[in-house]
Formats: sequence, C-alpha cells, structure tokens
Amino acid sequence: MINVERFTLSNGLRVLYHFDANTRMTALNVLYDVGSKDDSPHRTGFAHLFEHLMFGGSNNIPDFDNPLQLAGGENNAWTSNDVTNYYTIAPTHNIETAFWLESDRMLGLDFSQHNLDVQRHVVIEEFKQRNLNQPYGDVYQLLRPLVYTHHPYRWPVIGRSIEEIENATLDEVKAFYYAHYAPNNAILCVSGSLPLDDTKRLCEKWFAPIESRHIVARNLTPEPPQEQLRRLSVERNVPLDAIVITYRMCKRTDKAYHACDLLSDILGTGTSSRLHKELVLNKRLFNSIDASISGEIEDGLFLINGKLNKGVSIESGEAAILEEIARLQQDGITDYELNKVVNRFESEHLITNLNYAEKATNLAYHELIGRAEDINQEVDKYRALTPDTIRQVARNTLQEKNCSILHYHTLSAIS
Repeated sequence: MINVERFTLSNGLRVLYHFDANTRMTALNVLYDVGSKDDSPHRTGFAHLFEHLMFGGSNNIPDFDNPLQLAGGENNAWTSNDVTNYYTIAPTHNIETAFWLESDRMLGLDFSQHNLDVQRHVVIEEFKQRNLNQPYGDVYQLLRPLVYTHHPYRWPVIGRSIEEIENATLDEVKAFYYAHYAPNNAILCVSGSLPLDDTKRLCEKWFAPIESRHIVARNLTPEPPQEQLRRLSVERNVPLDAIVITYRMCKRTDKAYHACDLLSDILGTGTSSRLHKELVLNKRLFNSIDASISGEIEDGLFLINGKLNKGVSIESGEAAILEEIARLQQDGITDYELNKVVNRFESEHLITNLNYAEKATNLAYHELIGRAEDINQEVDKYRALTPDTIRQVARNTLQEKNCSILHYHTLSAIS
C-alpha cells in the first residue's frame, strides 16, 4: 500500500506527499498538464521543444544543472502526447536546492533568442537522429496521420517536421509558457525521506508565492469513429520488410484499458507470446514481432509491429497475423495465459514502485487521470479480468474497420 498525503497551495498547485523510510533521498516530480496534443497544428513539436527550453535557465538561475550537481542531485524530463514531466532527485538534507530550482523555472524562464536557438538545434538534431537517420525511425510520422485524421494525436510528440521547429519564434515560446506552465496547471509530488512538515514548509516558501495564471481552455477536435480499413505502403532503406497493424483503442481511464493491456501482452510481449511462438519460432515468417499499447489519456493505439524474414512477402505476413487474431477472438485464451501476464504485471508494478522516484512520477500521473491513491488498485483491476473479458475486448477492438496497416518495404535495389 502506497500512502499519500495531499494539500493544495493558494495558487492552485496540487501537492502529493509520500514518505519512504527506505531511502535518504527525496524526489520532486512536477507534472504539467500539457503535451503534444496542446501543440498548434502549425507548430507541432512545441511541447517537446519546451521540455528542453525549461533547462535553459530561469529568471534568477542561468544554469539549472550546476547547483543541483553541487548538491549531489540529478534531474531529467520527458514529454508525451498528454503531459510534460520533470523530476529532480537529491539527498534529503540538500533537497531545498531542488525546491528552489523547480519553483524558479515555474516562476519564469530566461526567454532569450540565444536559449531558443541552442535548444532548437538540440531538438532538430534529435529529430534527425531518431526519425531520419535510424531504420524505421519515421514509422510514427507515417502511422499517426493514417490513424488520426482530426485529433492532435495525429502528429508525433517530437513534431511533424524539422521546419515547424525551425520556424518557432520567441513570442510563440513566451505565449506557450504562460498558457500552460503555471502552478494551477501542475501536480507536484514529493517522495522520499523528507518529513511532511518540512515538505509543507518548503512548498509554502518556494512555490506558494508564484501567482496562478490563466490556462488556455483545451478544445481538442474529437476523432470520429473509423469506418473502414486504411492502408499505407512506403519504401525505405531498411534491412527487412516490416508490417505495423494498428487498431484504435479506448482511453486510459476506460474499463477496457486494462484488458487491452493484457491482450497486447498475450499476443506479443516476450518469447512466450502467441505471435512470437507461432510466427517467429514455428512458421519462421518473422524475424521479430511484438504487440503493445500507446496508453494515451484519450483514445490510444493498439499496435502489432513485425519485421519479416527475407523471402517472406508482406502479404503473407499480414495474413498470418490476422489469422492469429481471429483465432484468439474465436477460441479465447486460457487461464494459464491470463495468469502469466497478470503475474508479470504485478511483479513489474511492485518492483517499479519500490523506488521513491518512480513512485513520485506514478503518483502524479494517477492524480492527473483520477486520484493518486488509485495506484493501489491497479493490480486488483488486472486480477479481476477473466478470459472471456479478454476475448470480448479483442472482438470489440481488433476489428477490420477499426484497423490501419502500414507496409514498410525495403528498397527495390536491396536484395
């Protein structure tokens, strides 16, 4: 059981607190309710760019990393479609340094053309490395607009193109910051050996003086139901042909989410999964294959991603995958299969939440989508699922009309 205390500052900042007696460290996790779905359709990649800008210096602190390193701490951040998350870790006796740093960049950044140019260059190089120069790196650039035609999930977190990042202006950066980065649009979770009284005192000292801001109302264009199979075929300089079969799935907060998660594990997580055993080991059609879910807060993606052995046609590989899906929909799964993936989830869930820093991140996220305490019911939600529930979710979600298929061909010149 993960115990949580909570309080809200006068400026609207929600604070979660968890005491962990097994460490002499403390983590501050600041989750901002802003992600790539809040990008302008003409400035995609902005939330991700901003994650980098937050390390470029604040009004009072030109170098974020140096004082934290001197205090024996470390930090990092990540951006998703839905949120931007920052975490800072330090020995508990030096944790006030983290409060000082995180609060000051929430108060105001050092908006300068130099900082924008530096961080924009970093993001562009990351875009080139991950999306342009890596085999299969542009899969999500191709897949998301195939699946989503209206909703802002239609572009990847890093953005749609380098040009949109290059053209970002300083005025746009400032506007984005003041529209989303505010205490009343954030959740702070403190986890570690810092006592609760000290946590309240430091929150009041460093975060309470920051004024709340007007948060731009989120008005996302809903994605209409998909009514027919969609296909896209591309040719790239890659070693093996690949297939990505994608189905629209439910929201993170829907009851069917946990069943979709386990369904992806049963189909394609690990060497004992159905797709690996049948299509990699038995039929030797695929070099590798896996299944996963994207897990977005709104309607997400159920993905099956396979790389074919040389000499195997994409058409036969696709047919084999769909045959395995149809078999599961028809015959269902066994109690053994279900217990195996539930046990694995429970093990991973417990191990992850032994770490004070991981707990800080996970508690903040659960607070955003419901209540932090819901983390204690996650295992029970998976344990409550039955083989029949999994089969029914497979029938409802893995339908042809709800499917988008990407064929990723090697160049014709490649043997």
